[in-house]
Amino acid sequence: MIARALLRGIAPALALAAALAGAGCAPPRHDLPEGVLVVSQEQMSSWVRNFNPLTTAAAPRWPTLAGVYEPLFVFNSIKSEQVPWLAVSHEWREGSRVLRLTTRDSVKWSDGRPFSARDVAFTFQLVRKFPALDRRGQWGFLSDVRAVDERTVDFTFQRVFIPGFDEIAAQQIVPEHIWKDLKDPVTFQNEHPVATGPFTEVNVFRDQVYELGRNPHYWQKGKPAISALRFPAYPSNDRANLALVYDEVEWAGNFIPAIDRVFVKRNPRDHAYWFPLTAGVVYLYTNTTRAPFDDVRVRKALSMAIDRPLMVDVAAFRYTHPSDATGMSESYAAWRDSAAAAHGDWVTFDLARANAQLDSLGFARGEGGIRRMSDGKPLRYEVLCVSGWSDWVRASQIIARNLREAGVDVTVRTYDFGAWFQKVQEGDFDMTMGWSIEGPAPYHLYRWLMSSTTLKPIGQPSAGNWHRYSNPAADRALAAFETETDPAAQRRLGADLQRLFAELAPAIPLYPNPSWAEFNTRRITGFPTAADPYADPSPNKMERGEILLVLTSLRPR
Repeated sequence: MIARALLRGIAPALALAAALAGAGCAPPRHDLPEGVLVVSQEQMSSWVRNFNPLTTAAAPRWPTLAGVYEPLFVFNSIKSEQVPWLAVSHEWREGSRVLRLTTRDSVKWSDGRPFSARDVAFTFQLVRKFPALDRRGQWGFLSDVRAVDERTVDFTFQRVFIPGFDEIAAQQIVPEHIWKDLKDPVTFQNEHPVATGPFTEVNVFRDQVYELGRNPHYWQKGKPAISALRFPAYPSNDRANLALVYDEVEWAGNFIPAIDRVFVKRNPRDHAYWFPLTAGVVYLYTNTTRAPFDDVRVRKALSMAIDRPLMVDVAAFRYTHPSDATGMSESYAAWRDSAAAAHGDWVTFDLARANAQLDSLGFARGEGGIRRMSDGKPLRYEVLCVSGWSDWVRASQIIARNLREAGVDVTVRTYDFGAWFQKVQEGDFDMTMGWSIEGPAPYHLYRWLMSSTTLKPIGQPSAGNWHRYSNPAADRALAAFETETDPAAQRRLGADLQRLFAELAPAIPLYPNPSWAEFNTRRITGFPTAADPYADPSPNKMERGEILLVLTSLRPR
């Protein structure tokens, strides 16, 4: 019954795919100036002008985090290496309690003022002064940051914390001479950004389109080779896909059903894609500050009620596979512990077992077969999702229908990305779809998912740990990882963290998310591919700066 219902639910997507596949080729566009790249990365009905790279209070426009502003190092997830960027080297000193960074020489801000180590120190001190800006919890391990001279910054740690380098390296740097007099940098929309990235000039900003031009003082000589980035507003994933298929868009990070037939076949020379499974994991997050989601037995029962193979077939068009109980993506394949994965049988679809577990917990069925808590309150919830993200919407529909069969009345509620993101960050939900963080080691993933250091009160924006969960055993395992420098010992600690996740089920992993990347090379070339995997190809890889590797490699054809 559920499969038939889902086939009805995906009919619009399949109809779209069929229509696109059968349509004739649209004529090429001639209205774009040479070197302008059209990008679709956010699906919104209209644009809000916000280029604040620090705030968690609202989502900044793409590519604020990596393209307008820049980090100290860029993490290349395909090669698993830190690439020097605004900083060129680092050194641990004083028993690994001080991290010294050397900044790049001859970098200028887009207004022509020189960049220096003082800007780096200022940025971190600003984050300290306004804790809402501390997206990575840096001041949970730092005690001081100071500029030693024009090119040297010392980060003094409260304790030995080796993974702290990764969080410092990823920090976007802002100019002291612009930000020092701001009264409220948290809500500052930064409509006229001054930054070091390759694209800093707001050429156009209207409700339906904006365009960013080249930084006139960019530090990489001859780059970027393309002249501007243009962003039309598309209210949904389907509308964005139509624009991509009909050559209105040249780089996208969207889900496209039946992509070989719908997209590539229309123009095999210029239409291409690459979907490595390195974009984190799609999770169902339950708010663990609210009963009954604070009970691990309930979370596991809900997980067992979810048909992941069906979700992969119907929602993800077989671009991926069901998650195992480690909750890790393929980017951590070398770290995966098979024993931990096998221990977590709660990620296996078993509706009978899910029902039996909920029965044993006393959630008796009432009117309409809906279960109730001991106080008579029905188990009735919404699962939040981003409107227009068609794969997530279909996955949410599967979850809702699965859980109804387990006696939990779930409906899907969609929001524009900005509204959804605010609710998720502030913990204003019962259930929500969401992604996981990626990083150089699984420490970062499990710190996001299980650490008290990432736990913030409901209502306070949080960059991670949206489900508001922590556990003392996880804190101890993470603490051991923080001081370990031996790679073999780190692997053992990584296995311990996987086993804890499989035991505690703090969040419900669904499937590894493909790193969506489609591109049209008729006018612009140089995108990463499976044949030339110099970086992750997706415009979605902003958190640790990876899209900078792509933006500085693209060139007119």
